[in-house]
Amino acid sequence: MRSILYTLLISVLVLAGCVSQRVTPLKTMSDMQYPYPVKLAALDNTISVAYMDEGSGNQTLVFIHGLGSYAPAWKKNIEGLKNEFRCIAIDLPGYGHSSKGDYVGDMRYYADIVAEFIRKLDLKNVTLVGHSMGGQIAVTTGLSYPELMNQLILVSPAGYEQFTNGQRQWFREILTPDAVRLTTVTQIRENFATNFFHFPKDAEFMIQDRIAMRSADDFRWYCDIIPKNVRGMVNDPVYDLLPKLTMPVLSLFGEYDNLIPNRFLNGGSTVEVAKKGSSQIPQSVLIMIEKAGHFVQFEKSEEVNAAIRGFLKA
Repeated sequence: MRSILYTLLISVLVLAGCVSQRVTPLKTMSDMQYPYPVKLAALDNTISVAYMDEGSGNQTLVFIHGLGSYAPAWKKNIEGLKNEFRCIAIDLPGYGHSSKGDYVGDMRYYADIVAEFIRKLDLKNVTLVGHSMGGQIAVTTGLSYPELMNQLILVSPAGYEQFTNGQRQWFREILTPDAVRLTTVTQIRENFATNFFHFPKDAEFMIQDRIAMRSADDFRWYCDIIPKNVRGMVNDPVYDLLPKLTMPVLSLFGEYDNLIPNRFLNGGSTVEVAKKGSSQIPQSVLIMIEKAGHFVQFEKSEEVNAAIRGFLKA
């Protein structure tokens, strides 16, 4: 049973899937090719946040990736929305092209980073769009800095599912930097399927990058930040704080999300978790997307983009 739970947790943490093993190794994680030009915002704490900035409009969308992911995971959403909105996708510190180091990595830390980033770029009419862990970061930011944003869009957000104290302790103990570092290509392939209803071929770039980054000099910091992120999510739960959100919130879930709820710890259906969490928010809209998994914004990008567009123009 423990091995099953361990495999499930790793599947949440590491992007994986079917991919050719002919992958060019990376010298640094910043050598990864992104779909749009990458800019750097130098924050006051010596951290540089990498971001892609495309499109224009009266409203600005700031996209926050999930655990083990990076800014290019939003490329279909940027492409579909950039003609109507300014679209900015960031790499969180510890990920992608952003700074690497011995960071705290909890949700409040990232909320402070997102707030400083918004101020640094002097962004107006902001909507935070967060996927999975990025959704929990968006909620935490919305609670701490409500004056910096108009709305939240939460895509398969962490934080709606509740865990017991014992379950939280298990999450804290089970994952180590070595567990991330030693993930094999086979495990990467097998685990990635859990993020999708049907794995799309055009998601292979994520898998190739995940395999290639293992040779990067700064990969150790990626392995270090992921366990810290997991501890941060369980140490800073947001479910009981959802009623305090003061802005409109759109929640989007794939109906076949294999990660929410945790199938072994809690069981039940995704729609039950989605409805329960969304119902706690005063100004809430919930949309379930058919035939989609945890990575709904990529798997069903047109439907997600339409939902975002409708929510922002309502």
